[in-house]
Amino acid sequence: MTLTIVFWFVLSIVCDVVGQLCLKLGADKLPASGSLREMSVALGRSGWALAGVLTYVAEFFIWLRILAEVPLSIAFPIASLNFLAITFASSILLGERVGTRQWLGACLITCGVVIVARTA
Repeated sequence: MTLTIVFWFVLSIVCDVVGQLCLKLGADKLPASGSLREMSVALGRSGWALAGVLTYVAEFFIWLRILAEVPLSIAFPIASLNFLAITFASSILLGERVGTRQWLGACLITCGVVIVARTA
C-alpha cells in the first residue's frame, strides 16, 4: 500500500470522526419532542449538523478516490478503523463514558483490520 493511499485512508477516517462529532453536537440541540417538520427546521438551523453533512460530502469523494485504487474487500475493513477513532474521540472530546466492553470491542475490530490490511 502506497503512502498516498495511506494518506487517503487517514483523511477518510478523520472525516468520519469529525462528521460524527458534528452530527452528535447538532443532534444534542434538537428539541426533545416535536414533529418531523420542527426537527427538520432545528437541524437546518444547526451549524454543527450542517458541518457534519458537509464533512460527509467531502468524505464521499475521498472514499471514491480510495475505491479507485484499492479493492473493496481491503478498503472496507481498513475504513472500519473509524470504530476505534470515534470511540476515542467521543471519550476525549465529548466526555462520553466508554466502558471496558466498548473499548475491547473497538480494539478487537482494530486487530481484525490489521489482519486484513496485512493481506494486501
